Amino acid sequence: MNNRLLGVIDATTYHKGLDELTLHRSLAAVPFAGRYRLIDFILSNMVNSGIESVAIFPKYQYRSLMDHLGSGKNWDLDRKRDGLFFFPSPMIDSSNSGIGSFNHFVANIDYFYRSSQDYALIANCYTVCNIDFSPVLQRHIQSGCDITSIQQLNQPLEMYLVKKDLLIDMIQTRRQTGYTCISDIMADIHQPYTICHYEYKGEAVTIDSVQSYFQASMELLTPDVWRNLFLRDFPIYTKVKDEPPTRYLNGCEVKNSIVANGCQIEGKVEYSIIARGVKVGKNTIVRNCVIMQKCEIQEGCVLDSVILDKDVKVEEGTYLTGTQSVPFVVKKGSIQGALMNS
Repeated sequence: MNNRLLGVIDATTYHKGLDELTLHRSLAAVPFAGRYRLIDFILSNMVNSGIESVAIFPKYQYRSLMDHLGSGKNWDLDRKRDGLFFFPSPMIDSSNSGIGSFNHFVANIDYFYRSSQDYALIANCYTVCNIDFSPVLQRHIQSGCDITSIQQLNQPLEMYLVKKDLLIDMIQTRRQTGYTCISDIMADIHQPYTICHYEYKGEAVTIDSVQSYFQASMELLTPDVWRNLFLRDFPIYTKVKDEPPTRYLNGCEVKNSIVANGCQIEGKVEYSIIARGVKVGKNTIVRNCVIMQKCEIQEGCVLDSVILDKDVKVEEGTYLTGTQSVPFVVKKGSIQGALMNS
């Protein structure tokens, strides 16, 4: 049935609360859970649901996103027919419109006209979940609704299913109606469409601030949360990197943590998420932290409630501490030294 469904991922969103993590990348490309990017979740959900054509609409700092996605091979979307499409915004616009920008879509309207699918699924790039869209499509067709909004506990997840022809009409009549995006329609109590709601009962979290990012990361260390998000029959795909297994040297200690491949651990790691290629030196303690790719934490350091962005170097004897509600964030590629903190 899902060969009738077109996937559209709106990656234009900018959240001011995530400034520290989106300075050099789009929100969709923010690393999560050690090996993944935020966009991996919705993109994998679409592929696992049988969607064979996915269009991604980015606007901000999308070089790293393009590098991560490539041709779509890791999601089985490098196809001669359908596959993965990338449509950067042609407009210089600092505004932050809602999900499903019609002004962005109209610049690539030929994509919708040429698509053979009957329905379109429009989704954001920053909701972490694992959802099968097959029953959503089935419910939408049976109910005869114009728009089906996926929600959890009566709160919208900003994922919408709509007939493709109706979506094209919404795009073409945006100036007459005043609706600039799907979110505008959903917010208008006088809108002329029939709206239905589909209740999703699985694990889901929206990443819209450093605090929500950090909290969602820490919750992954709860076994039930991990099992409900990373399902055997519905895997989350990501860019494959050929790196060796992590080396755990004599004297190291790792407790209740997620450690990706290619790391070297000599110190103590507790309740933390460690991405690929990270080095943790001797007599160093990393606790309640999110450490992104290729960071180096030298000997004798203490990190507690800290987020290290990619390629950060923490020099010997450095102490960095935050709190669970306000984690200490170190920007990508920077150096933190003991003298800086004195």
